[in-house]
Amino acid sequence: MLKKGLGKKNLVGLDIGSSSIKAVELSGKPGNLQLVSLGYENLEPDTIVDGQIMELNNVSNVISNIFREHQIKTERIAAAVSGHSVIVKNIVVPQMSEEELEESIEWHAEEHIPFDIADVSLDYQVTESMPDALHVLLAACKRDKIANLKQAIQLAGKQPAVIDVDAFALQNCYEVNYQPPANLVVALLNVGASTMNINILRGVRSVFTRDVSVGGNQYTSLLQKELGLTYEQAEAVKRGGEAPSNLQPEDIDAALESVSDMLALEISKTFDFYRATADDNDGSVQKILISGGGSKLRGLPEFLSNRFEMPVERLDPFRKIKVDARRFDPEYMREVVPEMAVAVGLALRGVEA
Repeated sequence: MLKKGLGKKNLVGLDIGSSSIKAVELSGKPGNLQLVSLGYENLEPDTIVDGQIMELNNVSNVISNIFREHQIKTERIAAAVSGHSVIVKNIVVPQMSEEELEESIEWHAEEHIPFDIADVSLDYQVTESMPDALHVLLAACKRDKIANLKQAIQLAGKQPAVIDVDAFALQNCYEVNYQPPANLVVALLNVGASTMNINILRGVRSVFTRDVSVGGNQYTSLLQKELGLTYEQAEAVKRGGEAPSNLQPEDIDAALESVSDMLALEISKTFDFYRATADDNDGSVQKILISGGGSKLRGLPEFLSNRFEMPVERLDPFRKIKVDARRFDPEYMREVVPEMAVAVGLALRGVEA
């Protein structure tokens, strides 16, 4: 997890989400990166529930299909975890050597992690060294969740080389594509089908992360329930597609807005938590960048911009990455790009910094 052991060989970034699997492979170095491979395939409903892979064979078959269809030869995979089994904390410990920190990190972590330390995989990164203290970013994930993810990858005949955290993969993607100034405080939102990852950064330092169980599925089910739509109709309508002729646009907007309100409430709570834990000089969030399938919801950036009175834009995961339009159909790319941020961030683990 985190940024240790960055790969020197190519990796395929594989984002296994609750509704689809995305794969990205990159080559080159930051400043001169190219897209090598890209794949996307939907999953059957309930294949993954609460971040747990329930149908291992389905997931491994989809992974195999993506690699076969897009002729991806690289076997090494970087994947990521998120949700309730993952804990990310910024902690402060007394100043000590690297060796002392390595030896004592489990003891420090026990104070902050609500799981038995024997049941988790732990990783950490020193984010700031002060004369009398170290600021440490701590990440822990339940071992059974990591084993579940690795098993699906291995069943597809691939090698799980790196297990990261969704929020940090999103951060890697943002850093490489946006090269943020040191004092800019930005909230990165990855709105998936069932989970929203939130990572608040000051410059390139993660100061607060939170995963929330709200996402695109809520929009779909509410449209089905309130307006009597089929699943397919609701999926199309939430993305701005054509609605059945008997529906009034204002009814659709009202239904969508009630879920956007829930989303905004969780973002607002996260900002409150961040402010409560932030150093006085950390400042408040100045900008929101959204990604994930939920970011394609019609009017969502404008809704959040009005609600939080700050600029909100869709994150472009290929902003600083060359994409050959002869190999990757621009129209297809426009459709899938919003969902590729985590996969791009994972693929970056395989390029030389």
